[in-house]
Amino acid sequence: MPELSSRHVLDIESMSTDDIELVLNTAESMRDVLDRTIKRVPTLRGRTAINLFYEPSTRTQTSFLLAGKYLSADVVNVSKATSSAVKGESLRDMVLNIESMGPEMVILRHPSAGAPHYLARNVSSSIINAGDGQHEHPSQGLLDMLTMRSRKGALSGLKVAIIGDVLHSRVARSNIWGLAKMGAEVVACGPSTLIPPFVTEIGCTVTNNVDEAVRGADVVYVLRVQKERQEGNLFPGVREYHKLFGIDARRLALARPDALLMHPGPMNRGVEITSEVADGAQSVILEQVTGGVAIRMALFYLLLGGGN
Repeated sequence: MPELSSRHVLDIESMSTDDIELVLNTAESMRDVLDRTIKRVPTLRGRTAINLFYEPSTRTQTSFLLAGKYLSADVVNVSKATSSAVKGESLRDMVLNIESMGPEMVILRHPSAGAPHYLARNVSSSIINAGDGQHEHPSQGLLDMLTMRSRKGALSGLKVAIIGDVLHSRVARSNIWGLAKMGAEVVACGPSTLIPPFVTEIGCTVTNNVDEAVRGADVVYVLRVQKERQEGNLFPGVREYHKLFGIDARRLALARPDALLMHPGPMNRGVEITSEVADGAQSVILEQVTGGVAIRMALFYLLLGGGN
């Protein structure tokens, strides 16, 4: 059985192109399970994982839960609100106690960047980063690449325009790292206050002109406007933001005729994206969600030894 080079999935920055290809190829085979009437195979029977989420989530937490169930693994959801964290227990102590009950994997979402890396150094379980602060969200980046590759045939040579709050987006970071590694041309666009300098260091082009970013793009990837950032005066009000950076039918028409429209969710309709394009023929937003289950099934399979 092919194996990942690490027993953890902490970020796409540290993944090799071979690792990325392995996950994407494995996820493609997992689609067969998702297409069945009865979506259950015994591949990981007897294996156990913990979904430990310190932040609210619908798509990510649910897709990890379903991915495990479809492979017959036992997945237990633990939230900060119902855990001993509210009593002051440290992350390390909590996971060490959980480990003593027998699970082999912890899927962690945490508001602090680097928390999954800290766990990986201090516990024996395999760790999957389900989003850490403003750092990365590797499984989201992988599912986005899976969606693009499935629709376009390859990632190399694609022009991908990423529009919005790149500075605070862990999704954007994972996508930029992954797409750059796989040979895509990435253009980041948004208010200058929301574009971090690091993106140019890994070959990403930066512009503040949305029309320029979208023109000729194979993929238009719209990021969620994090309204809480408005309090820091990092971008204009939402009406002005929509006027300057929102993706509507006119702007989408500047992309290639067969361009994909993507969004990691949840969407702020009428702010960063209009309902017309979000629900339009070029939108693959719901396909991203389906691909997320396949990607997370692949990660379970590769990290928990499904081939054995």
